[in-house]
Amino acid sequence: MKITPSLLFKMPMPLVWRRMLPVHLWCILGLPLTGAALAATDSPPGASQSVQVRVPDEAASAPFNVVRHLTIPKEFSIRVVARVADARFMALVPNGDLLVSSPGKGSITLLRPDGQGNIRSFTFASGLHHPHDIVFHALDGKQYVYIAESNHIIRAPYSRGQTDIGTTQTIVGGLPDASSPGLKGSYGHQLKNIALHGDKLYVSIASTCNACLSDTRADPLRGAIYEYDANGENGRLYAKGLRNAEGIRFKPDTNELWAVVNSRDNIAYPYHKDWDGDGKDDYGKVMQSYVDGHPPDLLVKVRDGGNYGWPFCNPNPDGGPNGMPYDPDVQMNPDGDKLDCGKIDRVTKGIEPHSAPLGMSFLHESGLPAPYRNALVTALHGCWNCSAPNGHKIVLFPFSKDGSVGDPVDLATGWLSDEKTGRRWGRPVTAIPNGKGGLYISDDYSGTVYLLQHDEAGRR
Repeated sequence: MKITPSLLFKMPMPLVWRRMLPVHLWCILGLPLTGAALAATDSPPGASQSVQVRVPDEAASAPFNVVRHLTIPKEFSIRVVARVADARFMALVPNGDLLVSSPGKGSITLLRPDGQGNIRSFTFASGLHHPHDIVFHALDGKQYVYIAESNHIIRAPYSRGQTDIGTTQTIVGGLPDASSPGLKGSYGHQLKNIALHGDKLYVSIASTCNACLSDTRADPLRGAIYEYDANGENGRLYAKGLRNAEGIRFKPDTNELWAVVNSRDNIAYPYHKDWDGDGKDDYGKVMQSYVDGHPPDLLVKVRDGGNYGWPFCNPNPDGGPNGMPYDPDVQMNPDGDKLDCGKIDRVTKGIEPHSAPLGMSFLHESGLPAPYRNALVTALHGCWNCSAPNGHKIVLFPFSKDGSVGDPVDLATGWLSDEKTGRRWGRPVTAIPNGKGGLYISDDYSGTVYLLQHDEAGRR
């Protein structure tokens, strides 16, 4: 059968993914290289070779009791650096050490490379309340480490080479989590994410739920980002309508705050049309075939004062991942009277629905080869409610010369070993540059920290 452009666009796949075809396929099909397709010509080489994950003997317990492979770009290698239970967010320490948070253990581990491929491990902090994000930041010539616990933000002075956090200061207290009165121990996204920029601190307070009114009426508002002075004073609402904003970071040399966002699950069909082909009106129905492709997860350049819709409006990816319009949420905003979906901020880019982007890093100062630098990288933790599991990989989003965001490029895949059954042996959480042409990757499912290293940079 000859595949023609017209036939391709009749195939049963969400329109958003039809627009994310590789450039070579656009050329084969005779489609014009415009818009997103043209931008993709500037993308760096993606994952193309399956390689064995190198594992030191002391880290060879399950899942590394058998040989494991990941698919990565050519001229890269990948190895296990250390096993850290519940490894979530990471921060590169100014002296080259690495901090890794373990929210379930209430601890932060410091990993110190010795330059010979060996790692020394220290307990940097313990007895914390679900610690998650970690950021180093200098203020008035003094270096601090900031840590986001689920119910407050703490900081401590940092001196080069220290292996213990020392005396901490709570700078933002009383943040909502599962222990908050009225929530009865239930909080869907209680882990906090932070960013620092100049003399300001930014805190993502995610939703307690899939979609609910209570979060929009809470104080502080949930599903939102707040701005504080770096010492924790003068808190104010910065942006809202962001169900679960993860990996919030500032683009280098700009005042742009960016976030990746986990959108809602089990969305109801928002049109008076027949979606499933049975000849009946499917408005308001929750159908797996629709849920699989809606709504997308999000990449957002967050505007001060912005509103991005949750839980009242959902971006619709059927016309592509850029400039997506909103549909009123059938369950939360059926008449459009709770929020006018035509008057709120458009998101920057759609990400594969339910793939759960978590950590995000900019690569401009990463030391990676030049084709990889004008970009950001995020970890797709993977969906839980898709008919065909997705995510479970590291993806790069390149920036074009005009600042727009290109289509994603896979950097590391293979943790999902069987896409039909959802069998997996790892789930990546975040990827951060090591400053030497590599990326540290955390995996909370297997409790592992990896190093994806460009071989030439690694030999320097």
